Amino acid sequence: MNPLVSIICLCYNHAAFVREAVESVLKQSYSPLQIIVADDASTDGSVAEIKKLKEEYPLLELLLLPKNVGNCKAFNSAFKLASGKYVVDFATDDVMMPERIQKQVSQFERLDESVGVVFTDAVYIDASGTIFRHHYEHLFSKNLLSSVPQGDVYQDLLQRYFIASPTMLVRKKVLDEMGGYDETLTYEDFDFWIRSSRKYKYFFLDEKLTMIRRRHTSLSSGWYVPGDPQLHSTYLVCKKAQQLNRNEGDTLALIKRVRYELRQAVLSENFPEATLFFQLLQELRAPNVLDHFTFQLARLKVPLSSFRRLYHRLRFGDT
Repeated sequence: MNPLVSIICLCYNHAAFVREAVESVLKQSYSPLQIIVADDASTDGSVAEIKKLKEEYPLLELLLLPKNVGNCKAFNSAFKLASGKYVVDFATDDVMMPERIQKQVSQFERLDESVGVVFTDAVYIDASGTIFRHHYEHLFSKNLLSSVPQGDVYQDLLQRYFIASPTMLVRKKVLDEMGGYDETLTYEDFDFWIRSSRKYKYFFLDEKLTMIRRRHTSLSSGWYVPGDPQLHSTYLVCKKAQQLNRNEGDTLALIKRVRYELRQAVLSENFPEATLFFQLLQELRAPNVLDHFTFQLARLKVPLSSFRRLYHRLRFGDT
């Protein structure tokens, strides 16, 4: 028999997209599936659409939260209901290809217990469903990645972003051991990657099996803007990594990440976080001349966010 897969469909104000997303799960070529639709107190009509879906597809399990708690807490609430061997964290504005779960489970079942995550390539779509970018093709074309890391990816994940998190199929026991997502954070993937990859290997399945919705063609929309609360969560994860590190290679990888986040904090005018990242570099005994100069820009509160936006348009093609 095929192992059960629990798909947690998280909704927050996705009224325009939730039907397409959930039906893409229902149309999977794989079974058995446990489909949990969790709404985080949407205000746009999503709940009414979800209730219609439940009437049409009684097998759906619904979790309608009475107040908005954020992605990490909403996922954890739904995860308590999950009973599958594997789990997917699926946003209800994304779309699964029909054979996604079948292909990922088939690959997972050929791997040993040391592998905790199977991830894939993806495409990005706008609000109308038009594809505007391919995940790894874009990273390769911008020289942000030369090959896709897999296996022991702890240092790789510390240094750079390369996984499209909506593509992941996760062994449930990995999340069980972690206690789910850290609810003190404003976003989950960086923390999940660091904590899980410290113990488990990652496997890359080179197929585009998910369409990820972005309302804007800029993949960094909402990131590194003045007052960005996610930067503080990134700092907290870096502090966790400081405790998880085991060797000099791990430390060097963390230094590279902290140095990058320091620059982004200054360029986006998040000066309190810039101070925290610089202090962490000091703890790692790593600040160089450029780091000191960058921190001085933070102390002087030099307005650079407009420059950063221009640079990203030129360097990465964000619009």
